[in-house]
Amino acid sequence: MKLIKDSKPVKVQLSRNLVKTIKQGHAWVYADALRQMPEVEPGTPAILLDNRGGREIAKGFLDPTGPIALRICTTNPGVSLNHTWAKMTMQQAIQQRKLLFSPFTDTNAYRLFNGEGDGLPGLVCDIYDHSAVVVTDGTAPDHFWQVDQIANLLQETLDITQVFYKSRSDHLNQTVPILGDSSEPLVFFKENNLTFTANLIEGQKTGFFLDQRDNRAAIQPYSSGKTVLNVFGYTGGFSVYAGKSGAEHVTTLDLAAPALKAACNHWEYNHLPVERHTTINSDAFKFLSQASQAQEQWEMVILDPPSFAPSEASVPQAETAYTRLISLGSRVTAPKGILAAASCSSHIHQPQFLKLIENGLSASRRSGILLGVYGQPNDHPAPLVMPELRYLKFVLLQLD
Repeated sequence: MKLIKDSKPVKVQLSRNLVKTIKQGHAWVYADALRQMPEVEPGTPAILLDNRGGREIAKGFLDPTGPIALRICTTNPGVSLNHTWAKMTMQQAIQQRKLLFSPFTDTNAYRLFNGEGDGLPGLVCDIYDHSAVVVTDGTAPDHFWQVDQIANLLQETLDITQVFYKSRSDHLNQTVPILGDSSEPLVFFKENNLTFTANLIEGQKTGFFLDQRDNRAAIQPYSSGKTVLNVFGYTGGFSVYAGKSGAEHVTTLDLAAPALKAACNHWEYNHLPVERHTTINSDAFKFLSQASQAQEQWEMVILDPPSFAPSEASVPQAETAYTRLISLGSRVTAPKGILAAASCSSHIHQPQFLKLIENGLSASRRSGILLGVYGQPNDHPAPLVMPELRYLKFVLLQLD
């Protein structure tokens, strides 16, 4: 079994002094920080030398085609990049998840490997009961990680019966089965003792937004007895949590009809009264604008949009979209009501997002009391020195 690419490493050298940052845990070296990029295939193992005396400071793998030229796997000079290193690093992540979720009765869907946060750069794996989805983040991770062998390791270690593979590279942007019976990609799982499903082939991300688990739980104390509007509701995760905590009525809004059908199914799977849930198939901005003009209001409004800033260049446009969304959302939030706002855009940082919320509230002549600022859960770790990987922001407010 070989979990990573088996080839002789090449040597590359820094063009400037980044040793301290790398030793602190930053796992990316950009192309302009290397003196020269050798002519190698993406995913080729490499030894990184400092910019002065040529001393080894890290090992990783190269990507001559992308802006992240080197992804760092280890800064330990006594460690070689081989199957032993990969298996030990994966086993450490597995043990950490067992500490968080074992015996997997209340929650059996979680992120097993979170890339750089688990010392496995460019590699993500989400578990849904006895199924797994492995994701590689680009061409170099595609070539470095041997996904079919990782699937075998998951089968042996965690009693996984089916594995799907998804790549984020340009040449392969689909989900394909690589182990087990793939005839039924819809799987059932538990999250905080609630029942959900995920379509591991056609669903967004790996099938479900596992990173919002803690934030779904965070709304529960505030949703009891309330009317709730869940905007960009997808398959109704926030809706079910609100319903289970005793919300008077929940409305799930999404543009995708199949997602709304799944939201209804999830509501019923959790034995919630059908009459307390409504779905609306509409564009979020259009619906909120019309609801505001009609002076409709809900006692809790949840805004969980897709990423508005997929790149640095799109940040100005994203800032406008977030401000408008917050403004519209606050207009349909009842006096003393709860507004929950999320951003999964890594290019929008937390202080920036809070400022956009301020601007949105100001545009609708509302003010708010901050009840909590949250992020991604502890099965989505990130290196301390890489704030760009702490992408998820979730803010709870009580409006005037």
